[in-house]
Amino acid sequence: MPANVDLSIVIVSHNVAHLLGNCLESVFRECAGMEVEVFVVDSASSDESVQLMRDHFPQVHLRVSEQNIGFPAGNNVALPECRGRYIALLNPDTIVHEGG
Repeated sequence: MPANVDLSIVIVSHNVAHLLGNCLESVFRECAGMEVEVFVVDSASSDESVQLMRDHFPQVHLRVSEQNIGFPAGNNVALPECRGRYIALLNPDTIVHEGG
């Protein structure tokens, strides 16, 4: 893990694998060249969200909750681990656009 992290990103998800994959692809594409760490807190999803993270985004720090803990509590799971100079809290339907 890099010692100096520019940006920590926290995404809380629940049954939105179809959105989460697009979100993460846009984050990694637009943050290329930056030191970025991404946390996904899965809030008891019953879809393929967790497997998607494990199969396609191994660089993501995945935290899996056994209960649907919601957005505020989900963020609180990851925030103490964030090392970035800046922190962004994203919804899983976020798409980061060029220059954004």
